Amino acid sequence: QVQPVESGGGLVQAGDSLRLSCAASGRSFSGYSMGWFRQAPGKEREFVASITWSGSTTYYADSVKDRFSTSRDDAKNTVYLQMNSLRPEDTAVYYCARDQHPRSLVPPVAGQEYAYWGQGTQVTVSS
Repeated sequence: QVQPVESGGGLVQAGDSLRLSCAASGRSFSGYSMGWFRQAPGKEREFVASITWSGSTTYYADSVKDRFSTSRDDAKNTVYLQMNSLRPEDTAVYYCARDQHPRSLVPPVAGQEYAYWGQGTQVTVSS
């Protein structure tokens, strides 16, 4: 079993930056795409970003493109989400998740493609 564990959330002001981390507890993330999702109060969970097992391809939601970036360090079994120019509408619980399938050619954007989810970390952006 693999258990993603998110960290790095907090309360920041609009325009600030945060870096979220997602560490593997148990088995490694190596060989699997990883995804970031978020869920704001009263809203459905939405895709934020994903990265292939090799780190060569990343996808982003339009709402975060050019502000967020995801990366991975398999030596540390950790995936990162760098969030810049944060906005109040970025307020949500952020989750990372591991792809069901090894060595996917493209990183999935649909939640149902992910098998293991973390507990989430709260990000609150004040105006």
